[in-house]
Amino acid sequence: MLPAGAITEETVMALAGLMQKGDIVIDGGNTYYKDDIRRAKLLAEKGIDYIDVGTSGGVWGLDRGYCMMYGGPREAADYIDPILTSLAPGIGDIPRTSGRDRADLDPRAEQGYLYCGPAGSGHFVKMVHNGIEYGMMQAFAEGFDVMYRKDSPLLAEDERFSLNMADIAEVWRRGSVVSSWLLDLTAQALAKNGELSEFSGEVSDSGEGRWTIEAAIEESVPVPVMTAALFTRFRSRSGNTFAEKVLSAMRFGFGGHVENKN
Repeated sequence: MLPAGAITEETVMALAGLMQKGDIVIDGGNTYYKDDIRRAKLLAEKGIDYIDVGTSGGVWGLDRGYCMMYGGPREAADYIDPILTSLAPGIGDIPRTSGRDRADLDPRAEQGYLYCGPAGSGHFVKMVHNGIEYGMMQAFAEGFDVMYRKDSPLLAEDERFSLNMADIAEVWRRGSVVSSWLLDLTAQALAKNGELSEFSGEVSDSGEGRWTIEAAIEESVPVPVMTAALFTRFRSRSGNTFAEKVLSAMRFGFGGHVENKN
């Protein structure tokens, strides 16, 4: 598992010169799926199989298990199944989804890992997962910002509310429609520091959101929420609001991502 880009490219090229026919390269990072397709073709010429594994779970995956989406030659994918089984979270205490006894559904999805198809498909699915994540995080951030500013002197006095963000995050965790792991992380951060003063609100992006939008453009699929969420991250790097601090807190919570310090 290496960061996407030059270091992964160099490593794959080095392995191509060392490995033998029948060997398998597994990329568990966040590689761009088109790079996967190219590398898989190059390695296939040498008889080497390439498996791309999109991995979700962040720093918590070590304890909870990792959600994995993977692609590549079916035979090689089946061969590494024991590895993926050992890393996946398993069914755990999550209730089964009704209707999953259909013959066309893959039982491995319930275990937390899924074969998605040919080379590149695993990282493609993970890429879209991250694009969705951007939109979900942005919605939480904007909602908390609206509540945070409800005591603004710009409002009529009888319309001002002094709301406790930590308490609201906590009550939403208990049976609300928006309860989620991202909300759990937000509640933890707000309980620690209601002003999120340890965060500047400068929000980075690791590339997957951009790639998802590029794919949407290629497919003529409108993705206004993901696009707005990405552009908001760009804006955050030139002056920040409470919303950006909420985003930074969530990113630190699930992935240990730290802000860029200028």
